[in-house]
Amino acid sequence: MKLTRRKFIEIAAIGVGAAGVPSAVGAVSSKEAVVADAKGFVDVNVSLGRWPFRRLPLDETAALVTHLKGLGVRQAWAGTFEGVLHKDVGSANVRLAEDCRTHGHGLLLPFGVVNPMFAEWEEELRRCAEVHEMRGIRLYPNYHGYKLSEEIFERLVKMAAERQLVIQIAVSMEDERMQHRLARVADVDVTALLAVLERAPEAKVMLLNWFPGVKGDVLAKLGDKVWFDIAMVEGVAGVEVLLKNVPAKRVVFGSHAPFYYFEAAMLKMKESVLRRQEYLRIAHQNARDLVRG
Repeated sequence: MKLTRRKFIEIAAIGVGAAGVPSAVGAVSSKEAVVADAKGFVDVNVSLGRWPFRRLPLDETAALVTHLKGLGVRQAWAGTFEGVLHKDVGSANVRLAEDCRTHGHGLLLPFGVVNPMFAEWEEELRRCAEVHEMRGIRLYPNYHGYKLSEEIFERLVKMAAERQLVIQIAVSMEDERMQHRLARVADVDVTALLAVLERAPEAKVMLLNWFPGVKGDVLAKLGDKVWFDIAMVEGVAGVEVLLKNVPAKRVVFGSHAPFYYFEAAMLKMKESVLRRQEYLRIAHQNARDLVRG
């Protein structure tokens, strides 16, 4: 039988308990694989709807929710693929909020999209916070056509921070090598983010899909100022290596599902040698503290 990538991931993921804690985290034995304080994963990086360039497995919300719950996810922060290219982001956010209410079953936490290049974006930010009661927003600067060095981005960050919203920045959505030839989009340059955060230190900013676009000095300087998800982290023991540059309190679990297999993110946690507290921080504690705070 031919071993497909999906089958390999399914086989390799066997042994990860329903709570998501592997049998080889620090000194934790196999008998302690499922522990009472694990409480499951908080996945900060899932998206609902249809990716505009191809169909994805589990791009029906009900199916995605069933799959995530079966793998021990207790909460998933959900953006919308529609927010990437649609001009009417207000309607996209309405559908996102309704989808989370209808199919989320307490799992999905909607993160609306705000595009500061469109008129009345301030009103859309208000609706995200007050009407939809969202806990955060997701930004796509490269698709929406603005840079983090622009004044309007800093204004958006400060307004979101005033409402205590988590601000997620999708550095990329798809490997440039796989993008449609008529829709080439470079990774977001986050170099200017450091200066913005110096002027808005209260902002809670999280980078999604940032690897390998953020590295070197920029990664080191942002290491204790933003949060980083693990969805695109690559390499042997990638999460373990990441912790050499970024403190565990700044790393969160993100899968980029259904664009990527959720199980791939689980394996990244399983293959790295992490202390118990590091594992729990990344799996759920850091994310829960962000929305609780």
